[in-house]
Amino acid sequence: MKAKDIMTRKPKSVTPETSVREAARLMKEEDVGVLPVVDRDGSDRLIGIVTDRDIAIRHVAEGHDSSSCPVSEAMTSSVRTAREDDDVDSVMDLMGKEQVRRIPVVDERGGLIGIVAQADIVREARDDRKAERTIEKISDPGGRHTS
Repeated sequence: MKAKDIMTRKPKSVTPETSVREAARLMKEEDVGVLPVVDRDGSDRLIGIVTDRDIAIRHVAEGHDSSSCPVSEAMTSSVRTAREDDDVDSVMDLMGKEQVRRIPVVDERGGLIGIVAQADIVREARDDRKAERTIEKISDPGGRHTS
């Protein structure tokens, strides 16, 4: 099974200039916990992601004004990605290694085409034990799980 078989295609995205408030509103509207960040409106070139946790920890907890603060101040710019033809097993390995619940899927140009979430892995994985180990790795804050 490949990433393209389980990914959510064409996820909603924001730009670095989008306000944090608008990003949070879009997350609520779409019922998602992450938004890919693309370089500009109309572009698909992935430059980062912003999560609900990023907004809470890097923005709200620091007392920033969500109506004027741009996503660029809360986003993560060093993002690991997958390709649509990557095996789900390698995507699971990457999620576990990086301890992330979501992996953007990009084309050969770095253009955003989808996203694989932990829920997709659990729902679609053929190897239940590997899916379980992946979730353990993602959830282990001290990185104690090594296999």
